[in-house]
Amino acid sequence: MANAGAVLAAANATKASAIEAKRFFSFEDITPNLGSSGRSFFATPPPTIRRESVYASEHARFALTEVTLGIMPGAGGTQTLARAAGERRAKEIILTGKPFTAAEALQWRIVNRVLPSSEVVPEALTTADTIARNAPISVRQAKQAIGRGLNMSLWDGLAFEIEAYHRTVPTEDRREGIASFNEKRPPNFKGK
Repeated sequence: MANAGAVLAAANATKASAIEAKRFFSFEDITPNLGSSGRSFFATPPPTIRRESVYASEHARFALTEVTLGIMPGAGGTQTLARAAGERRAKEIILTGKPFTAAEALQWRIVNRVLPSSEVVPEALTTADTIARNAPISVRQAKQAIGRGLNMSLWDGLAFEIEAYHRTVPTEDRREGIASFNEKRPPNFKGK
């Protein structure tokens, strides 16, 4: 797995992109080993599931194998996987302990994108750079509205969204965003 530290060291990207990549992404890039089975799989840690975005290489394999060892996922896997993939799929994955492919993870909404190995990190950094160029307060408020809203009723989520929206209205970034739109130029957000 290419961890965020290796990505940050190897990437030719802005500091903001690197910071956003570390916050937003999990990179799954598994090189098959040459063991007796000719296959490898990666036991998916709950932090991977909790990331806002997960980009996987087309050869990545995932599993939560704890039940095959007489234990169960204990670091959030039962909760985060069920929220990402749904209760029935999470039960199948966890109760069987069987590995699954990156294509299946994409189909089951566990990963956002499946790419050739050479494209995983560059594509994730491109997306992170796009996010980093947006207004930081707006990005933060949108993340909170989505994340917290999913754990509320629809009406409470909508009310929370309006509160989050109102936190962006008095900002300098909002004024800059409107001015840049009207002047047909890229915005220069400052996070204020």
